[in-house]
Amino acid sequence: MQSKRASIQDALTSKPKLLIVLSALVLAILSMPVIIPHINHPSMIYHIILHIVSLIIAIFLTVISMVAYKKTKSTRIFFMTLGFFMLIIAEFLYLFNATENIEEIALPLIHIELPHVILLTMLTLFSIGILKVNMRL
Repeated sequence: MQSKRASIQDALTSKPKLLIVLSALVLAILSMPVIIPHINHPSMIYHIILHIVSLIIAIFLTVISMVAYKKTKSTRIFFMTLGFFMLIIAEFLYLFNATENIEEIALPLIHIELPHVILLTMLTLFSIGILKVNMRL
C-alpha cells in the first residue's frame, strides 16, 4: 500500500511524469470510442488529435492547479482551478462534437452553443482569479 501511495506522490511532484501518466490514461480511455473508429479518416483524425491534445493539457493544468490549491488554500488558485476544469468540459464537448458522437448543444431561445458559454465562464473564472484582491486584516 505504501508503494502505491509513494508512486502516486512521485507522479504528482514530478510534472513530466504526471503529464505522461495523464496522457496515457486519456489515450487509453479514448482510444476505443474516439480514436480507432476514425483512424482511417485523415481529415477527421487530425481534428480529433487536436482536441485530445487540448483535453490532455486541460486535465494536466487542472491537476497541477488542484495540487497548488491544496498546498496554498489560495482563493486565486481555486478560481484558476475552476477555470481549467471548465476547459476540460468544453474540450470534451468539442471532441465529441468533432467525432460526431453528439450534435452541437445550443442553449434554447438564444441559440448559443454551450461550449462557447463554458469558455466564457472559464475566462470569467480566470479573470476573477487574476484580479481578486486578497483582503489583509
